[in-house]
Amino acid sequence: MKLILKEDVLNLGKAGDAVEVARGYGRNFLIPQGKAIEATAFHLRQVEEHKRLILKKKAKDLDQAQQRAEQMAALTLTIARKVAEGDKIFGSVTTKDIAEELQKADLPVDRKKILLDEPIRSLGTYEVPLKMHSEITTTLKIQVVEAQ
Repeated sequence: MKLILKEDVLNLGKAGDAVEVARGYGRNFLIPQGKAIEATAFHLRQVEEHKRLILKKKAKDLDQAQQRAEQMAALTLTIARKVAEGDKIFGSVTTKDIAEELQKADLPVDRKKILLDEPIRSLGTYEVPLKMHSEITTTLKIQVVEAQ
């Protein structure tokens, strides 16, 4: 029996795949559970159209992420903090602080996408990686300066 999977099925295939299964498995499990539909010409056309739309959306998202990555790479973010002896700052600069500064610069980024290994605790210039898309990672220059 030929079916089109509506969702990923372990050891069988991914959503949208056309698979050949035993009649009993298809009729008694996959179709009633809503995991698959029969592979008719109409359903095959629907799946292909759906895949085409998804690929088009992914390409658009990738292009937008690439443009934002270029903006971020050209940006140098300045964060002012009070300083103690030896260029040590009071507190630290975290992903939350970086996200807030980016929000002020009209370049909002989810703080989970800021890949800061550990908080910044001293003055200086740092390069922080940002994950803009699953395929695109860029670096943001951050300059921590003494507050006046």
